[in-house]
Amino acid sequence: METKTNHSRRSFLKNSLGAVAAFTIVPRHVLGRGYIAPSDQLTKGIIGVGSMGRGHIKYAGTRVVAICDVDKGHLKTALGMLEKGVKTFSDYRELIQLPEVDIVHIATPPHWHGIMAADAARAGKDIWCEKPMTRTIGEGKRVMEAVQQHGRIFRLNTWFRFEDRFYGMGTTVKPIRKLVESGLLGWPLKVTVGKHTGFDWKFYWVGKTNLPTQSVPADLDYDMWLGPAPYRPYTSHRVHQTFRGYWDYDGGGLGDMGQHYLDPVQYILGKDDESPVSVEVDAPQQHPDAVGTWRRITYTYADGCQIILDGEGTDDKAAYIEGPKGKLYPGFKSDIPELEKKLAAFPDPQPQMTDFVAAVKGRHKFALNESNGHRSATIVNMGKIALQLGRSLKFDPIKQEFVGDEGANRLIDQPMRGPWTI
Repeated sequence: METKTNHSRRSFLKNSLGAVAAFTIVPRHVLGRGYIAPSDQLTKGIIGVGSMGRGHIKYAGTRVVAICDVDKGHLKTALGMLEKGVKTFSDYRELIQLPEVDIVHIATPPHWHGIMAADAARAGKDIWCEKPMTRTIGEGKRVMEAVQQHGRIFRLNTWFRFEDRFYGMGTTVKPIRKLVESGLLGWPLKVTVGKHTGFDWKFYWVGKTNLPTQSVPADLDYDMWLGPAPYRPYTSHRVHQTFRGYWDYDGGGLGDMGQHYLDPVQYILGKDDESPVSVEVDAPQQHPDAVGTWRRITYTYADGCQIILDGEGTDDKAAYIEGPKGKLYPGFKSDIPELEKKLAAFPDPQPQMTDFVAAVKGRHKFALNESNGHRSATIVNMGKIALQLGRSLKFDPIKQEFVGDEGANRLIDQPMRGPWTI
């Protein structure tokens, strides 16, 4: 289908605002043994069916009924993995107004996340969004407002705050949160995120300059791929797998891995409703278009807690968490004698809602949602802004704006190429 760029985003959604798809009710016994009743599944539309989007086709409890991509090759590959009858689109606005879609899964480059998530919420859809939640702080605010105003369920797709081994720590985050809550490490705490504590900043996600202009592939709608991003002549290194190296679409290794690494820190420190009050950067001057590397980024909270991003891996003796009473190292090792025995005397952290299908069906807030997801995305976006400007910044966590720096505040809400708005 052709994209409808002549239609405004608002008019396109006019008849879909507030619409909520009803579940199809078919008794299990009608289908026979071995079949799952449609009423036991949620229907899903996936926007962006590159490798990440295709990886979530088989998510338990959901059934894909529509897919969307601006690359016909991606659509063809995804269709080969799906049952017949799945609808295909090149314009996401058509997908989100389908009444048969319950959940919209957004698996596009980050410069599209904010617009698509807000539009899906206004269209009455629940949302599963890839990380980083948004490319800018302002877009995160708009997504949070739209999701809450329209009563939607939102999930951000980084899962380390509730399941899977947390990189070099050799455990899930639950016992780390329990340790922090116990007070055995003391307060305030310093968290170091770098290769010696088990985290790879993926500095191969850097951009290139002076790239030659190339012909746009016949299967790619490049104008729609760019969407709200500034127009740039097409070159293959700017799209698909290597887009992360350009500020227009993401933020290099920090944009790619930052929310994976830092969202659990917000949870571990109990700071889901807070943001740091400052960010300091030690980095080479960044190119205005192509993302570069950095040596160190330091975030400080109002109570003195810090997060250190060690880009060069200079501190080979760093603890993952260090407090005035003790340290925690990778592998859940500590300088506190008999730590696990002592920790057993303390209560476990409060349980979290980690089943997205159950959250949608029961209308319960998911563990990683539009609110705490926006806060952890803000940490990433604070760092990106400080890197781009080449200076340290003060931040007001309540107003969610920088203090005394108009240049930084202009990057909170960045201009979008028409006709796109959020």
